Amino acid sequence: MLIRLLALIHKEFLALLKDPRSRMVLIVPPMIQLLVFGYAATFDLKDISYALYNEDRGTASRELVAAFDGAPAFHRVSTLHAEGEIAPLVDKRAVLVVLHIGPRFSADLQSRGSAPVQVIVDGRNSNTAMIALNYVRAIVDDFNRAWIAAHGLPAPPARLETRAWFNPNLESRWFFIPGIIGMLTLVTTMLVTALTVAREREQGTFDQLLVTPLRPGEILLGKALPGFIIGMVQGTAILLIATLWFKVPLLGSLSALYAGLALFLLSGVGAGLLISSLAVTQQQGLLGAFLFMVPAVILSGFATPIANMPTVVQTITLIDPLRYFLVILRKVFLEGAGFDVLTGQLWPMAVIGLVSLSLASWLFRHRLY
Repeated sequence: MLIRLLALIHKEFLALLKDPRSRMVLIVPPMIQLLVFGYAATFDLKDISYALYNEDRGTASRELVAAFDGAPAFHRVSTLHAEGEIAPLVDKRAVLVVLHIGPRFSADLQSRGSAPVQVIVDGRNSNTAMIALNYVRAIVDDFNRAWIAAHGLPAPPARLETRAWFNPNLESRWFFIPGIIGMLTLVTTMLVTALTVAREREQGTFDQLLVTPLRPGEILLGKALPGFIIGMVQGTAILLIATLWFKVPLLGSLSALYAGLALFLLSGVGAGLLISSLAVTQQQGLLGAFLFMVPAVILSGFATPIANMPTVVQTITLIDPLRYFLVILRKVFLEGAGFDVLTGQLWPMAVIGLVSLSLASWLFRHRLY
């Protein structure tokens, strides 16, 4: 059995790797996606364009403006002289933020101890607007502390001190890149396995495979293992790039991470073979793979928290293996988790993998005869 199985696996790898287009699909797109997500997918704002409308010429307003001009993330693109100039700039998306300092800002700060500052934000992209507002708030808070210290004023009765656990610099890259390992390995594994049986049927070699000494179970296993091996190799490559190139810390158990990867690939291979058993042509297999992958990524919590989804949708996510693997990746990378913490994420993927492989095996045998 082992010799027959190895022969089939060798045949599958030859079919995958002898075609230059197949090699390109396995290697180039995942690396491009990793670099694109690693550098472009970020919640950090590095360049916030803002306009200043300062009606005050006092010392306090100059110090506040200097704080904004000196902040690395902010750059002033316009200095306004009338309130009517604000709306056209925001409408044209020329600025993200408009800072409006009233005519009595310095005087009120000296006499009353407080003064308002108006911040106008382009809210068409709500996430970007909220991040920009947080940056503005941080600069104003620093200005307040400096003003209190410089003028010998009593400190506010309550002061907020923040600490970011697991990601002290709040680098969104540390959140995204571990998730990319799961997403890209799912894409590659699904494409490899979803096309394997369909390719045999389309090329007319499936009947030739049936007259060999291989049993149906051995054929299915021989179709599954190449995708599993490719997923393991690609997952390891992306893991190395994430830690060595992007400098994402890997704090937890490497064995727990690979156990999660193995169970996740088991689930992906099962789903891919299920699709491939149903498909008659490679085009149908490719369409089926994308019909599975797109909802799997959306429902996994890769970009949006599952807790924010409707209750019915949250229930559907329980059958998504990527949901569990993303938790494993982020906990191992950033929280230093091991098997003791991750058991609740491992067994659901094992169940999904066994069920999907069992269904694929039944369907494969059912359509065989």
